[in-house]
Amino acid sequence: MTKHIEPAPASASMVEFAAFCNELADAVRPIALRYFRSRVSFEQKADRTPVTVADRAIEDELRRRIAARFPDHGILGEERGQAPGGRYTWHLDPIDGTKSFITGMPLFGTLIALADADRATVGVVDIPALSERWFGGPDGALFNGQPARVSAVTRLAEAQIYTSSPDFFQPDEWPRYDALSRRCLFRRFGGDCYQYGLLASGHCDLVVETSLKTFDFMALIPVVEGAGGLMRDWSGAPLTPDSDGRVVAAATPALMEQALEALQ
Repeated sequence: MTKHIEPAPASASMVEFAAFCNELADAVRPIALRYFRSRVSFEQKADRTPVTVADRAIEDELRRRIAARFPDHGILGEERGQAPGGRYTWHLDPIDGTKSFITGMPLFGTLIALADADRATVGVVDIPALSERWFGGPDGALFNGQPARVSAVTRLAEAQIYTSSPDFFQPDEWPRYDALSRRCLFRRFGGDCYQYGLLASGHCDLVVETSLKTFDFMALIPVVEGAGGLMRDWSGAPLTPDSDGRVVAAATPALMEQALEALQ
């Protein structure tokens, strides 16, 4: 049985970190909007994923502000790599959904998370083009400043399931997802980080993905779990920076159990 862990009350330092997360998101949202739908050019990285000047400009600004405020903290970002630190590490994805960004789809987001050792404690999912933001921390989750809460769905047959793209699955993984998703009420594709926000607000019930990097999922954990949901890897283990990138987010423990069983 998957155990649901209730969030602990926020400490004074967590309150400061939470406020700073939102300050960071406020600071870089205008950068994303400056480049969005501007026919910005892009390059392909070694892993064949695209990167734009906006990705780099946003991450550089986030790093500058974090280093100025918390010089002893580590930083791991998608575009600039790892800057080692002490107990705390910031995980940054300046534009999650760069393909959406390039093609004018407004569902891309900026992901900002702070991890205490291997545990994500606060996270922001900011959607600049829609002026929407989910925040998660020890005291719960918020959507645009108001409490966010997952659905109460407990059966696959009633669940609405999302994944970003069939292209992200390996040949041995897709049949497992396909079988799971066809047991659900209906399935949808696309959304990148936005789909996890939808889950946190109770608009969908399951998200199953693979091939995610640490900076892709660390900010999502406090949001989903702060809203009462769960995030695990495909084996049912809690997510850490060492996870293999296969992720399940579920609204309820019962739904998580059924999804994990189906994936096996």
